[in-house]
Amino acid sequence: MEDVKTDENLAEETTNQEDAVSSEKEIDVTCDGKEECSQEQEETAEPEDDAKEEPEKKGFFGKKKEKKDPKDEKIEELTDRLQRSMAEFDNFRKRTEKEKSAMFEIGAKDIIERILPVVDNFERGLAAIPEADKESPFADGMEKIYKQLMKTLDEAGVKPIEAVGMPFDPNYHNAVMHVEDDSLGENVVSQELQKGYTYRDTVVRHSMVQVAN
Repeated sequence: MEDVKTDENLAEETTNQEDAVSSEKEIDVTCDGKEECSQEQEETAEPEDDAKEEPEKKGFFGKKKEKKDPKDEKIEELTDRLQRSMAEFDNFRKRTEKEKSAMFEIGAKDIIERILPVVDNFERGLAAIPEADKESPFADGMEKIYKQLMKTLDEAGVKPIEAVGMPFDPNYHNAVMHVEDDSLGENVVSQELQKGYTYRDTVVRHSMVQVAN
């Protein structure tokens, strides 16, 4: 009887040992499976994150601009055209005013050049009056007309150029004669042969002068 029990005991112990070994193997396999599963889960998790991000990127870059209302576009177009037209008109106005001013200056200078010979003849006529007749009504009337003419020219901006006793300046004087005179300095105007005039600081006619030394 003891031998039979011993065999049964041995069989049970063997069975228990095999079960223990198989359980250990299952534990190892399960652990290995867990590590692999965790790695697979991590690997599979990354594409899921990318998949989640992709719609956002597509949504960001694929965002379409909102179309403007045709009425707003038309208003902007008309406003731009109006601003351009106003700027062009302003430039035209300034250019026209400048041209008018230039034409006025040219016309005024032309008229003054035509009047100056009359002034020269007035001065020659007054200078030719004898001393005995300078007090006559005729001579007095001519003198008053001459003064009125010169006053009108002065108010219009026409002024005579100073010459006698002044240093020679080619911008205002036209030297036609040269004389040696110890009483005067070098390049000094000794005599004025024809009076010169300026109009608004612009020379209309140079003074015809004689220069000393």
